[in-house]
Amino acid sequence: MSAIRSVWDEPRPADVPARAWWDWALVGVFVAAAVIEGIARPDVPGRWLQVATVVLLAPTLLWRRTYPLLMVAVAFVVSGVPAVLLGRELDLGGAVFMLVLAYALFRWGSGRAMVLGGALILAKVGVNAALGFLSWTDVAAGLVILSAAFALGLAFRYRAGARRREREQVALLERERLARDLHDVVGHHVSAVAVRAQAGLAVSRTDPTAAVEALRVIEGEATRALAEMRTLVRALRSDEAPAAGATTGAPVERGPGPTLADVERLADTAAPPVRVVVEGDPGPVSAAVGSAVHRIAQESVTNARRHARGASGIAVLVTVRDQDVRLHVSDDGATPARPARDGYGLAGMRERAALLGGTLSAGPDDAGGWAVEAVLPLTGKPGRPA
Repeated sequence: MSAIRSVWDEPRPADVPARAWWDWALVGVFVAAAVIEGIARPDVPGRWLQVATVVLLAPTLLWRRTYPLLMVAVAFVVSGVPAVLLGRELDLGGAVFMLVLAYALFRWGSGRAMVLGGALILAKVGVNAALGFLSWTDVAAGLVILSAAFALGLAFRYRAGARRREREQVALLERERLARDLHDVVGHHVSAVAVRAQAGLAVSRTDPTAAVEALRVIEGEATRALAEMRTLVRALRSDEAPAAGATTGAPVERGPGPTLADVERLADTAAPPVRVVVEGDPGPVSAAVGSAVHRIAQESVTNARRHARGASGIAVLVTVRDQDVRLHVSDDGATPARPARDGYGLAGMRERAALLGGTLSAGPDDAGGWAVEAVLPLTGKPGRPA
């Protein structure tokens, strides 16, 4: 019963295309074929009644996507009238347009439409067989052909659904990536601005020169934050334009992402000072791994400045080894009372490492304070994110 109910509750596809010129061309082909066949086959009983039936019902193809059940009902019920009058089923080749309606029913109809329309079609075949219009051989052949039309409609329906779900999954992963980037960029620069602003306020009365220097640093951090935000916005606009069908006439420029060399720019003399050491040759490190290491180090430094109580310094050590890159960020503050549940920052760092086949651990350091350690392969072999 659950399987039957799932079919009954199946919604209509959301991407129903609008009527186009080829729909009119399709109707014209069937109408022309019926007229030509009526002229060329004088031996067909009631040929002009059959031709008129095809000419009358072929335009139902124009609404086969928007009203598939209604068009099937109209075509299969109305076509039964001349069959009763002639005492035989329509046998013009142009009548095969009804197979297109059967296909459209299972391609574009809801679950209820498929069940009701399929029952109506099979009932018509059964009535024609009972009235003697069709032999049992014709019934068997008709059921095979109808089943093929139904199966073809279902195949295209679920193929389109699989593609749609794949696109949605890609969009979801892209939103997650952008969310991580926004969190890391905004969090780091705003944290630096807050630290410098507090330092400037503390010394503004006794050392105006230091306060002015703090303002210069704040201006620089704000400028860098705006530049990185513009880069993310450009990426968003360039990703959305093709989906919306918009053309701007010029390619959207993408700024380069952070690299392993940019980790050294995290060094800062503001309290608590940040010391950065990079060991090994960064040449073999792929761009994706370098960007991930930079973002993880950036977020780790931001968290340390927010949460490390009484820390006198933050140490960032990057070691490029033969097969992987090791990042270790630690502070010497009091053992922090971290929340029981990971925040967005820590979750984002773990996602970055996992997507490149690496690992990340975070927790209290043996020497006191808090430490974050990430190990990523040099080439960034993709892993399966949890």
